[in-house]
Amino acid sequence: MSNPEKNILMLPGDGIGPEVMGQLRRIIDWLGQHRNFNAKITMGLAGGAAIDAHGTPITDATMDDAMRADVVLLGAVGGPKWDNLPFAQKPERGLLRLRKDLGLFANIRPAYVFDALVDASSLKPNLVQGLDIIILRELTGGVYFGEPRGIETLANGDKRGFNTQVYTTPEIDRIARVGFELAGKRRKLVHSVEKANVMESGVLWREIVSKIHAKDFPTIELQHMYADNCAMQLVRRPKQFDVIVTDNLFGDILSDCAAMLTGSLGMLPSASLGAADAKGHRRAMYEPVHGSAPDIAGQNIANPLATILSFTMALRYSFNLDGLADQVENAIKAVLARGLRTADIYSAGTSKISTSAMGDAILGELGK
Repeated sequence: MSNPEKNILMLPGDGIGPEVMGQLRRIIDWLGQHRNFNAKITMGLAGGAAIDAHGTPITDATMDDAMRADVVLLGAVGGPKWDNLPFAQKPERGLLRLRKDLGLFANIRPAYVFDALVDASSLKPNLVQGLDIIILRELTGGVYFGEPRGIETLANGDKRGFNTQVYTTPEIDRIARVGFELAGKRRKLVHSVEKANVMESGVLWREIVSKIHAKDFPTIELQHMYADNCAMQLVRRPKQFDVIVTDNLFGDILSDCAAMLTGSLGMLPSASLGAADAKGHRRAMYEPVHGSAPDIAGQNIANPLATILSFTMALRYSFNLDGLADQVENAIKAVLARGLRTADIYSAGTSKISTSAMGDAILGELGK
């Protein structure tokens, strides 16, 4: 059987990004040596690291590498060091350019609770035991990209800031289809979330999602929900959900809410996918949900699990290597079951270990 080379662009980014990405690199190298995972890895800079080296949050050359890659693996970007830069030059603009230029419109954020970490959640164990949901966020439209936008000075000297929430039929159509397809492989339930009661963009969203459901996905159950109610329901009864599909702004908020159901942002991965080409391949970027955490950078205490789990999503969604993804995820489960924890998920009765020691433990489990 042929084993085509996987072209991976690795962008460690800022803060704890290089540390957690370093542990992922060890695992990828191990899979190459022991599991015939044939990967070519290209390293690059993004965010503050790129600003320091090149004066821009991402260079055209790195974008060219991203366009050629099968997948992009991103650590984290940003930090107070670059807070005073003009908005258009901040580290996060590199991340937004990656999403926009690669056409990564579908952001998949799973929120699941490992059995060994049930007590880490701020909710009662019976509410989160076995939790396994996905929030699918539209990533390249809506209020974050809509025009006009800006800050203007009014005639009386006051200032006014304004942004435009805007969606088109094709943008809603394609994210809804991804949601229904994901649900078809899971529990066959989609909650479409908007604010149709007060926003015209929400009215259109609900209309388009309903049409697609009736025409092409009638075997999937569809429920509509307002975004504020969804936020409340996530902390009231989170296991009622399977796949939540929503816009850019609400997805940003709801996915962070869902993240804390699991007990730690340091545990959660994400995938951002583009449209399928003629061969079914999608451009894709995988990154942890957590930020760059500059306050703990360089101390070897950050949790690398979200970054490693982001790679298991790449194994599933980009490389169709579910078996290999299962092996890595089972190794993580085994490590957690042994009571090994980085500082962010440590609790009494468990053993606190470093970033690199977590990498050692996972490699040890893979080798068993």
